[in-house]
Amino acid sequence: MIVFGFTALLMGLAGLTWWLAWKRKDGTAETGSRNAWQDFLHLLPRLAVGVIGSGYLAQAMPQDMVVVWVGPGSGFNGIALATLAGILTPGGPVVGFAVGAAALKAGAGLPQVMAFVTGWSLYTIHRVLVWEIPTMPRRFVLIRMAISLPFPFVVAGLVAWVTA
Repeated sequence: MIVFGFTALLMGLAGLTWWLAWKRKDGTAETGSRNAWQDFLHLLPRLAVGVIGSGYLAQAMPQDMVVVWVGPGSGFNGIALATLAGILTPGGPVVGFAVGAAALKAGAGLPQVMAFVTGWSLYTIHRVLVWEIPTMPRRFVLIRMAISLPFPFVVAGLVAWVTA
């Protein structure tokens, strides 16, 4: 029910912004609609591959190993391993979320998967090496990474507490 409510909220906000753009009578609504459809058509195949691929990936993951290494009973070590796996997982949201969904289907614990996704979103190694270090001062990148270090563990702890 919450997902439907959130989806309805997003649709309402999109409709409101389209209406505000349409009221301007300067072509903004038409341009925005065209750009939105182009983005949608660009992302749709990637989303389909990610969602379908996560189902296959979940079946390919050795369930007994997933449960032992990052299952609900793996504790802090499982959270640390999941965080490291997130850091080392290359790719965009279709890859990161698909791997997380596949891990859940294969028996990983929810706190561990949340640590994986948080580590992936904060530290993806290829993004740090290819984008952050070359474009930002090294000191800035190091401070950002140091300050962000506890977040996967905090998120996992909060998830464990909320779902207990």
